Amino acid sequence: MTTQAELIGDDELAYLRSRTAFVAGAGMTLDDGYRLAHLPLIDPGHPKAIARKDGTHYENGRHPPIYSLVMPTPGLHEALAYRELEQELRETPVASKIAWDIVARRQPKLHATVCGSLSIGVPPVIAPAARDALSRLGPVEMELRGLFSGNVNRGRLYLRLYPERRDGQNTLHLMQRALGRPTSDLYVVGIWNLNDDLDVAEAAALASLIERWWDRPILRFTADHLWLMGARDDLVLDSEIVETLSLR
Repeated sequence: MTTQAELIGDDELAYLRSRTAFVAGAGMTLDDGYRLAHLPLIDPGHPKAIARKDGTHYENGRHPPIYSLVMPTPGLHEALAYRELEQELRETPVASKIAWDIVARRQPKLHATVCGSLSIGVPPVIAPAARDALSRLGPVEMELRGLFSGNVNRGRLYLRLYPERRDGQNTLHLMQRALGRPTSDLYVVGIWNLNDDLDVAEAAALASLIERWWDRPILRFTADHLWLMGARDDLVLDSEIVETLSLR
């Protein structure tokens, strides 16, 4: 019998301290970052959408192509737990505030970001030493759990990624170091997007759903490759997979 790898736990990751602080008797408002980067792509005519902001490169939710190294999530939509979670979402008061058309459009490119913003405008050059380090790392085990709403980009709902611990180390940290990038402790797969603020009943329903699903595994998988992805918006609606980098 194959033994499953140990995963990094919540005590070493940022999920608990980064989640939305729901307040009893209060709704949930979309934050400014979401209204700038996401809402214009979902509903450009929404009165709360921010078309542009001084000091940023957003224009109606779009920007010059940004290239990042990301981890795809194969088999997610076929996972029984994922289907159960989405069905529960559809049965809550929150369902009418979810942009379901966006969920369908993004399905082929769902991912968790490993190294964000490697370059802007043109794809980065991945050094041979970095490629070699990734291939020597080999396939790594990952687990997705859900549901998650953060304290940044409030309005987007995610699944949380938990990486394998190998020789005492977070394997996503090993990948980030291979690229010469700072390590991070929050890796989320954005799936559902809200099209408006939540009222009191809707916010309470979402908070309850998050609590029920917090520790539930959604999908355990072995990652054997990464994508170098370029995107002209934060929902990767206008995006391309420039290259696949092997983890073997």
